[in-house]
Amino acid sequence: MKGAADLERAVESALRKDHKFVVVDCTNWKIIPLENLIGEFRRRHRRIYAFMQSESDIKLAFSILEKGVDGVVIPYSSLKASKKLIAEVTSAVGQPQLPLARAKIKRIVDVGDGERVCIDTASQLAAGEGMLIGSKASFFFLVHSETIPTEYIPTRPFRVNAGALHSYIFGADGKTRYLSELQAGDKVQLVDSSGRRRDAVVGRIKMERRPLMMVQAEVDGQEGTAMLQNAETIRLVRPDGTPVSVTEAKAGDEVLVHVAGQGKARHFGGEVDEFIVER
Repeated sequence: MKGAADLERAVESALRKDHKFVVVDCTNWKIIPLENLIGEFRRRHRRIYAFMQSESDIKLAFSILEKGVDGVVIPYSSLKASKKLIAEVTSAVGQPQLPLARAKIKRIVDVGDGERVCIDTASQLAAGEGMLIGSKASFFFLVHSETIPTEYIPTRPFRVNAGALHSYIFGADGKTRYLSELQAGDKVQLVDSSGRRRDAVVGRIKMERRPLMMVQAEVDGQEGTAMLQNAETIRLVRPDGTPVSVTEAKAGDEVLVHVAGQGKARHFGGEVDEFIVER
């Protein structure tokens, strides 16, 4: 690909019956030509591959127009360095849904002031979508995004007000991170009320001192807590997928949680078999 005329040649080549796919090599610009070609090939139900050499270019090729190219062709010299990235890219496609359970709230209490963390992502979250947050490494509440309009505050569809800085966030690789560790450029996992999940990039972490409340819930004999900001805009998610503000929730209400690695400890976010008590 050296110019606009080559775009037309690539599309024409894809329409030939004896061509199952087309491989393109963009010698100067990469993103704009591939955006145009991916759109044209999708409309015609044809397959496009891109010749790429560096890991950054391979990752870019799979993300253009969200779904990216159908595949990449790489030189042998790049194979070793690219294997791990290719595995990550392909494993991220069609992530299995995360099992969510119905937990019953046992109590909600004010606990005073503390530092809470807002996670601002570079993605737009949908209604019913949020992040898994908890004070225990085996019990996570689905905390809703700030996508619900109110009379007093505009929506922040990129944000989850995730709670106190000591809290865990559950990640796509099954590992946990402390909210206090997160910074711009990190990846977090977004989860909806059906357990569907996707990754998002952190654009900013905003930590401020605010009044907190503790939510304690139980499912199948296992209890967990989350410390969240005491404000109307912070919401959990009911089993039917609708959000409920922490200022309106009460004992006996049911909310969605994820229970993971019961009885296991965590070392640098990963599960390990050792004795641990969290309460």
